[in-house]
Amino acid sequence: MATYERAVRPPHLNSNEDFNEEMDHKDFGVTRSLFLEWRSPRFGQFNPTRMDNKVWEWLIRSRKSAYHATQALSDPGSSNEGPTWCFDRMGQTATELPDGRTIYIGGEHEDDYDPDFYIYNDVIVIHPGESVEIYGYPEHIFPPTDFHTSTLIDNTIVIIGSLGYREKRSIGDTQVYLLDLASFEIQEVKTTGTSPGWIHQHTAMLTDNRESIKIAKGILYLGENRSLIENIDDWKLNLRDWRWERLTERKWTRWELKRRDHGPNHLWNVRQALFDRNMNWEDTYKESIKRLTIEIGKEPDLDLINVLYSPDVPHSQMPQQEYNVFRISVDGVIVRYVEDLYSVQVTVEGNLPEDVIEKIKSDVLEKFSLLENSTCDLEMI
Repeated sequence: MATYERAVRPPHLNSNEDFNEEMDHKDFGVTRSLFLEWRSPRFGQFNPTRMDNKVWEWLIRSRKSAYHATQALSDPGSSNEGPTWCFDRMGQTATELPDGRTIYIGGEHEDDYDPDFYIYNDVIVIHPGESVEIYGYPEHIFPPTDFHTSTLIDNTIVIIGSLGYREKRSIGDTQVYLLDLASFEIQEVKTTGTSPGWIHQHTAMLTDNRESIKIAKGILYLGENRSLIENIDDWKLNLRDWRWERLTERKWTRWELKRRDHGPNHLWNVRQALFDRNMNWEDTYKESIKRLTIEIGKEPDLDLINVLYSPDVPHSQMPQQEYNVFRISVDGVIVRYVEDLYSVQVTVEGNLPEDVIEKIKSDVLEKFSLLENSTCDLEMI
């Protein structure tokens, strides 16, 4: 399942200097030989390990992608040499401290099909002036972490959750670490109670009494050959004893639509073709339809995408507020459809009569199958 969180972009280093992708490596004394020495990500040896260097400072200040960094230095390329270190990341947290420093933790660059894909386990400190500190950690102390949350409590940051590398995920566990802002040491917290599970892309909020952190929303990993699913409940981590507590247990009806051949669906491409048609971009539209006709096996019915989530029950459409998320209201109950590359997940946020739910299920399955020109399945979540 695709994730949609965007990279956190660093703020100004100071009042006079922006991060600038055009910053020349020569201004930082970065030679090709120095770049080759520091081009690759690496783990720290100690907890923490200072890893300041001119190459990474240039990449932090410029925000250059790994690809553009290698192009600037005539590097052999990541396909041959492995991922290139960079600060252009998704799923990274940025925590502003009262003294003006900003603490950046982890994050990932690109998706796993890209040669520069990498999940980081570093901590980067940017001061109100021009100085930058880079801390690395042994993998067993702090694993590669992305799409987590960072909650500031006095002189400590509580790091909760991660997507991480597939082979490192632990079903049913929730990753919790503490970053000490005095020493920059990181330590794992062993929690008890009922946790959300392997969660990422969630929200975390310190309660008013500062005794716990409330976790909501987010995405859960349930294991191999299973889709990532939305977390629909709320949770609380008590800070005195590090005990998890479940706050809600919503009995919402949920299901998922997939192609039976387990291939990717074409919803995004169909929507793009419809957009091209509406914009009167004839050449682009014709090319989109030609490609879709080959992939699907027939010319797609573009108008069907507009009624994909309009079941034959009394309902009203709701304004779209999130990317690839669509909502309707049925008798005051929200029915939410979330699209990604391999599935459509549907959540009924409340109680509806069983016959109404069955009509909604059969309607979307039929239309989805027609759009894909393929046998599709509906599975309960």
